[in-house]
Amino acid sequence: MIRISIKTNLRKEAIDITGIVKKHVKNIKNGIAVVYVPHTTAGIAINEAYDPSVAEDIIETLSKLIPYSGNYKHLEGNADAHIQATITGNSIQIIIQNGQLQLGRWQGIFFLEFDGPRHREIYIKTIEG
Repeated sequence: MIRISIKTNLRKEAIDITGIVKKHVKNIKNGIAVVYVPHTTAGIAINEAYDPSVAEDIIETLSKLIPYSGNYKHLEGNADAHIQATITGNSIQIIIQNGQLQLGRWQGIFFLEFDGPRHREIYIKTIEG
């Protein structure tokens, strides 16, 4: 397993980590990469990476759907972040074929910060086969 540290700069942001993941799976001929985020207020997603406004729209829409202030029972002040992370999920799986991530033409891998800025970790586990 590979453990990667990442520093986020905003309370809510989407960071394209496609290049980081590609770098760490380049020696795998065929298999699967599992990318996991071990945090309850951050998520991970595959979506369009060509136009950065798509990631901005995702963060903005999640913030509108689940606002920072609400009638939440969790008193720490980040209930919105927990809910947004639950919706996006904490892991993805990507097929590796001939040493390449099998992402669609426009797709990228995004780390989604919902309660930053923070120091975060991303785990990558590859399964050859």
